[in-house]
Amino acid sequence: MRTGIGLTTMERQEMRTQYGQDDVNKYKKFKKVDGATYRKVNQFLRKRTYVTAREWAIARLCTDFRTRSGAEMTFIGQHLPELVPFMQESYTPQAVNQARNSFKKKVYKSGATFFYGSMCGFFTSEELDDLLFEASEVARFLLEVERTSLDIDEEIEIEDRITEVMRSVGEAAIKILQARRQEGNTPVDEPQKEPETPDGEQQ
Repeated sequence: MRTGIGLTTMERQEMRTQYGQDDVNKYKKFKKVDGATYRKVNQFLRKRTYVTAREWAIARLCTDFRTRSGAEMTFIGQHLPELVPFMQESYTPQAVNQARNSFKKKVYKSGATFFYGSMCGFFTSEELDDLLFEASEVARFLLEVERTSLDIDEEIEIEDRITEVMRSVGEAAIKILQARRQEGNTPVDEPQKEPETPDGEQQ
């Protein structure tokens, strides 16, 4: 992947003008929360996820306005109130990048927490199935609120990848639990008791 350092002047100019006002006017995401305050959207998200309203919005915009060198931070920040109804102020490129990184870190931490819970034996297989189903329903709901649609083939591919990962996690968890049980069943030398006298007292 080429970085901005290796681009020609023409390529840099093309990237700077890749998105414009027409793209802002045509952008129809987040219309289902048009009229909602930032606080209301934030409360809505906090009941279902660990991300804030600004992290949700920035993550969506960074995906939709991606360039060859990454997301178009300047464009997103300048047009943020026009692109997302509940965002009231423009952001600097640095603020956009900060929100993007914050979202990314939370996803990584949530992933690590989920996989630890999956592998440590805390949840049964049935509970994990229920957990995954509920999580996928929340994710689909958020995509619906955004008005982001996935092709059926793309959705099936994502679900297949998740299923394959979870199968590997389940197999790894079984091996770990079996190893722990074997360790727990290893005989431990107990201290020898002194022989008792006929009256029950130890010598």
